[in-house]
Amino acid sequence: MSANRTLFEETHNIFRESVKRFIQKHVVPYHEEWEKLGVVSRDFWLEAGAAGILCPDLPTKYGGPGGDFRHNVIVLEEMMKVGASGPGIQVHSDVVSPYILHYGTESQKSSWLPGMCEGRLISAIAMTEPGTGSDLQSVKTTAKYQNDEIILNGQKTFITNGQSADIIIVVAQTESSPGAKGISLIVCEGDREGFKRGRNLDKIGLKAQDTSELFFDNVRLPKENLLGSKGKGFYHLMDELPQERLSIGVGAVSAAEAALDWTIKYVSERNAFGKKIIEFQNTKFKLAEIKAQLSVARIYIDECISKHLKGDFDAVQGAMAKLWTTELQCKIIDECVQLHGGYGYMREYPIAKAYEDARVQRIYGGTNEIMKEIISRTL
Repeated sequence: MSANRTLFEETHNIFRESVKRFIQKHVVPYHEEWEKLGVVSRDFWLEAGAAGILCPDLPTKYGGPGGDFRHNVIVLEEMMKVGASGPGIQVHSDVVSPYILHYGTESQKSSWLPGMCEGRLISAIAMTEPGTGSDLQSVKTTAKYQNDEIILNGQKTFITNGQSADIIIVVAQTESSPGAKGISLIVCEGDREGFKRGRNLDKIGLKAQDTSELFFDNVRLPKENLLGSKGKGFYHLMDELPQERLSIGVGAVSAAEAALDWTIKYVSERNAFGKKIIEFQNTKFKLAEIKAQLSVARIYIDECISKHLKGDFDAVQGAMAKLWTTELQCKIIDECVQLHGGYGYMREYPIAKAYEDARVQRIYGGTNEIMKEIISRTL
């Protein structure tokens, strides 16, 4: 239903076709196995890197294809079309790489970004703690300076790519001052002594995506592993969160569109009371309403992407995009499950998995209640 979009150029359309082929060959046949294992194979990451799927907006100087954020959008949209809950490319490409690109030193960028583009280095960002969700100013993890080292102590949870990550951006307190002024971003490599991975968390959805607890016990890091400015980590987070929330919005709309496509196909084939389910007025009206809502959502999210490409997409716009699209996604997918009847509750149908996967969209990236708080400050 998105064939007439004007957001993309011909080069983007060519890229989309290559992404589709890659997903059909390297994702669809293996996704069920990844769901059972709870993690994506490292071979996939290398294949994705070789295909230019990872960090497609990074400059060629750092090993990237030199695209723009629209290329990231295409990868995410095509993943959503097939209901792929793994791998955690969205976090790797849309969230972690911008922090390193925007705040890293030349040495850091040269050391980490090429490996991320190739799939040799899998990345994660560790914000959430067991006692601290969306309130990033209250993190308890500490990063104390000692001579030429940083000593990292603390615990993180709900970390996407946590089981696999080779580099992790850790949100930690480096200053004695509580709150935003004491927060810094520290990069911890996965092979550092004192760093441990906890269990791969058993989630309701996103079964193919590893999500972990992480522990830092006197992890010694060189002071050069500070990312950005000391004590400015909270402000770096605020600058980058709009793109993360826009990415969540892109995924929400694309997942809802996929749910509508699956539902139209199902009700067009399924019979009840002597006719196709799609022939009932209730079904047609429900689907018409969903299509109208998604048409508006698609125009809106494409406008948000356009603003972001121009550097004109701020924290409030990011909050509105994330809030509205994820609420809509959950509502639409729930209605699509209903139109599937009992089969909509069976995980062998993609709509059931989409239902499981959708719920967390209203939680991660900052809960939707926090989005309302951000928006309300402009009233």
